[in-house]
Amino acid sequence: MPAPRIKSPHLLVAESGADREGHGLKRTMGLFQLICFGVGAIVGTGIFVGLSGSVAQAGPGVVVSFVLAALTCVFTAFSFAELGGAIPVSGSSYSFAYAGLGESTAFLVGWCLLLEYGVSISAVAVGWSQYVNELLHTLTGWQLPAVLSNGPADGGFVNLPAVIVIAMAAVLLVRGVRESARATAAMAVVKIGILIAFCVIGFSAFKHGNLSPFSPAGLGGIGAGTTAAFFSYIGFDAITTAGEEAKNPRRDIPVAILVCLGVATLLYCAVAVAAIGAVGGHQVAGRSAALSYVVNQVTGSHIGGGIIAFGAVVAIASVVLAVMYGQTRILMSMARDGLVPRAFEKVSPRTSTPVRGTVITAIVFALPAAFCPLDAVVNLSTIGTLAIMAVVNIVVIALRRREPGLARGFRVPLYPVMPLLGVAFCLYLMYETGWKTWIQFAVFLAVGLLVYVGYGRRHSTLARAASAEVTSADAEREPQAV
Repeated sequence: MPAPRIKSPHLLVAESGADREGHGLKRTMGLFQLICFGVGAIVGTGIFVGLSGSVAQAGPGVVVSFVLAALTCVFTAFSFAELGGAIPVSGSSYSFAYAGLGESTAFLVGWCLLLEYGVSISAVAVGWSQYVNELLHTLTGWQLPAVLSNGPADGGFVNLPAVIVIAMAAVLLVRGVRESARATAAMAVVKIGILIAFCVIGFSAFKHGNLSPFSPAGLGGIGAGTTAAFFSYIGFDAITTAGEEAKNPRRDIPVAILVCLGVATLLYCAVAVAAIGAVGGHQVAGRSAALSYVVNQVTGSHIGGGIIAFGAVVAIASVVLAVMYGQTRILMSMARDGLVPRAFEKVSPRTSTPVRGTVITAIVFALPAAFCPLDAVVNLSTIGTLAIMAVVNIVVIALRRREPGLARGFRVPLYPVMPLLGVAFCLYLMYETGWKTWIQFAVFLAVGLLVYVGYGRRHSTLARAASAEVTSADAEREPQAV
């Protein structure tokens, strides 16, 4: 069996192009922008839309589900923090896998990232549509007709708001990362403020009896709720995709990852307790625009619900913006390595953004958001994300052994216990997704492997460089043989 094609961390950084005038990305994001970017990527659909689904699984025990999901992310967040500071490039876990485990594993990680970010962007855009209608109803008493706000599977024709929010995000991303960072920061501040206001309102009507029974479905319900709640944390790894646009990535990326996870976990738990304590888990479970409903019930007015709907519109739009940013940077890194078409690699010298790749990404993800039901692939996205996180923990161990002298601005504490716990927690949540999801995931990976063999392996820049070296060496030896 041939040795895996491994690209050293030093080569990844050297090839990133961040220091090449007129070609690379510009380093414009400070620590505050990175934190806001991370909050923008995490806090959104998971709490404004996904809370009702998690409560339906776990009841009031959803708070434990959020903590367990966060714990899984925290173990892996330490690994992301170490690798993000040591390998500050745009490829995130794809590039980390390339450096630690080789090209084929890296391609499959990139393949899973396409699923994770793609489903996340499309699902988030669909959730945005719900709150747009809620806000319109509060402000004007009118809503978009079902034919323009739902896909064919939900009784409509096209989910127009979902397409609009993806298009708006693409326009901002094309204009430049500075503009995108400012917009994300403003939206992050707004949504945190509105969620804090929601907690104040919810706790003003808190009743202890609404938390009983705490776990109506037992530990199995909490476990299922943990898998559902995990989708709420998808996106924290997007911070590492800013490795080539952060001013001080080796210091700021680790700090931003840990701060964002802490903020998200506190917000999720507080909002869940406030919502269930105010009206009861049975009224939250399975309800669309659940937070607006809770505020309307507590205040007896639709004005408060309208404010929450506005916060959700802002929050979910920021998730689309941040996650689409991450997706375009990962595709750019994969294109740089020759594993996907070169169209995703080119950076505009005027805006310092991958314009063509951003437009293609927006079109591809707008189509399922507009027309397709996404519930069937949410679990598939979750198991793919968990697999990526398990790989990242393994990469930390591999690079500690292979590259002991690599400059690391942050080191995983209690090594190797923390990475191994991260792998264990990921495997547990993967198990909880069910055997049908495992079958879907196996098929998905098989398709990805075929794509790699059919395209990526043949177009790999690393393979071409190795082939050129062999050819050059043969040419040098030929005169000696004569």
